Amino acid sequence: MSYFSRLFKKQESILSETEAMKKYMLVGLGNIGPDYVDTRHNVGFRILDVLAHKLDFTFEPAKLASIGTFKVKGRQVLCIKPSTFMNRSGKAVKYWMEKEKIPLENVLIITDDINLPFGTLRLKSKGSDGGHNGLKDIQLVLQTGQYHRLRFGIGSEFSKGQQVDYVLGKWGPEEEAALPERLDRIMELIPSFVLAGPKITMNQFNGS
Repeated sequence: MSYFSRLFKKQESILSETEAMKKYMLVGLGNIGPDYVDTRHNVGFRILDVLAHKLDFTFEPAKLASIGTFKVKGRQVLCIKPSTFMNRSGKAVKYWMEKEKIPLENVLIITDDINLPFGTLRLKSKGSDGGHNGLKDIQLVLQTGQYHRLRFGIGSEFSKGQQVDYVLGKWGPEEEAALPERLDRIMELIPSFVLAGPKITMNQFNGS
């Protein structure tokens, strides 16, 4: 049994049978196309790609997004990577929530954040969009800022006027070398969110 599988197994023991019927959705934010692969702004896509590799599922093209699914103790988890470009992410989120009848409290948006040091994780259940175009559109479409979002710090090591180039730029060599450990940490956070809930997960992982 893999380390990741053992994490799910450990969390399963606290679940009731009623809770097991819940459905969840993980949304990785990013931009489609080869020009954006391995850029800082696409870390949401990358996180879901790592998850798919760990759990051996694949993403397939569908309406407004590429989608993949996995199950754990009766809970179905839908993973989506919107194909609408970052600033129209809300349309895909709303569509798949409604289609799969997934309540907002069971949705986790995964995104980059220049306001956090590189690799810092912060899970929140409400707040502003922080100037992030993807979150801004999601809040506009859903008409609320009360939803779970996991922010992955990408730092702010850019000169004045260079923010767009930095965010849409590729990771530097040192960042690439440090990413696997940070992504493994998220592979622990995700099962905790699904199986133990956001409050326990915040206490355990925020700032780590």
